[in-house]
Amino acid sequence: MLGGRHKDRATGEAYESGILSTGSARLRFPSQFYLIAMLFVIFDIETVFIISWVIAFGELGWAGFIGVGIFIFILLVVLIYEWRNGALDFGPDGKKILRAYKKLRKERPHRSLDIPFNPAQPAN
Repeated sequence: MLGGRHKDRATGEAYESGILSTGSARLRFPSQFYLIAMLFVIFDIETVFIISWVIAFGELGWAGFIGVGIFIFILLVVLIYEWRNGALDFGPDGKKILRAYKKLRKERPHRSLDIPFNPAQPAN
């Protein structure tokens, strides 16, 4: 009621550090991205617990040492479990790449795949 009302071109647009936005902010990320992000947050929080244990080590004594040892053991078990299930795989499987390479070598045995193509050299 008391404030000024105006309709400029950039009034309804998002303002991000003085840079005009281009495109859509709705990007699709693979679900593995979110899994890795959650694992990072979980292990980061557990690091805070371990650091707080180190600070209070004098007061906790051997009981605290055994407790944090069990805690770290559980962390390692979960990490190995996630690794074996493939939750930490970022790229293509190396075995699949080698199988595809061997299959390609069988399909083209006369041509070496190791030597890059040289356009100056005449083809046989």
